[in-house]
Amino acid sequence: MKPEAIQMLDSLDVQMGGNGGMIALNIVLAVVMFGVALGIKPRTFVDIVKDPRSALIGIVCQLLLLPALTFLLTITFKNWLSPMISLGMILVASCPGGNISNFITSLSRGNTELSVSLTAFNTAACVFTTPLNFSFWGNMYINFAGKRDMVIPDLQIPLSDVFTTIVILLGIPLVLGVLCAQYLPKVAQWLRKPMQYISIFAFVAMVLIAFGGNFGVFIKCIKYIFFIVLVHNLLALGIGFGVSSIFKTPYKDRRTITIETGIQNSGLGLALLLNPHIFDPELWANNGGMLVITAWWGVWHIISGLTLAATWRIRGRKEATEE
Repeated sequence: MKPEAIQMLDSLDVQMGGNGGMIALNIVLAVVMFGVALGIKPRTFVDIVKDPRSALIGIVCQLLLLPALTFLLTITFKNWLSPMISLGMILVASCPGGNISNFITSLSRGNTELSVSLTAFNTAACVFTTPLNFSFWGNMYINFAGKRDMVIPDLQIPLSDVFTTIVILLGIPLVLGVLCAQYLPKVAQWLRKPMQYISIFAFVAMVLIAFGGNFGVFIKCIKYIFFIVLVHNLLALGIGFGVSSIFKTPYKDRRTITIETGIQNSGLGLALLLNPHIFDPELWANNGGMLVITAWWGVWHIISGLTLAATWRIRGRKEATEE
């Protein structure tokens, strides 16, 4: 049986302040992606080809294993998770790595070059992988667990609208950031760190604004939201660390792959959910569970990433001797 609080989540009406709020969210996401791209150079993609082993493991963990195992997680606990929460988890797993992963990798003393390479590749690939993964695994979930629940509309994702949204929010800022890093390196260096901190605070502020009108319900449900996202995040981190350990990658690369898999660009998921051309408000009126899980991921992965980085820094001397 699903707790009443979990069922209440689907009825949450998350507002971003109309068109103005949506525009603000989109600007934040684009600025964040531009800031990340300032650390990417064209040779980054060449480096993946020259030394592909760790990069390929990271790509498989991020783009294939995380969505697949998230689907299995939602099926396993289908009697405790609402369909909308489950679909929200699958959407988060379908998004590329989070924009703060490079920053967290640097704090963790991981392989920053590998982190930048994975961020660049997965962000470029997500134009195709995000809609395909969400459509495939989302429909698999509906077929296996959700057919009895009539509140679930048909999951027909308008791929052209998703493609356009991702290109505008991530693709164009990515290209502009790379060009800035290549041709205006001093400007890029000056902008990088301030934009990292600004983007984190801006996104958290947007999430708080979105749930401001439902604060009472949100507080009532927070323990369930916290636990669900915690378990999902631990799964993601475990996939990255477990698979990279099985293939005996260098320890710095293990840290990087763990972080890249465990930190998701949930801001993109939120932008897709709030786009009426992709999720019709009339059909998806009770998608509060999807929105809550996606938004809380954006807050929680910052906390878990910083905690993991602090843990690795404390154990840094011991790990250095093991290497």
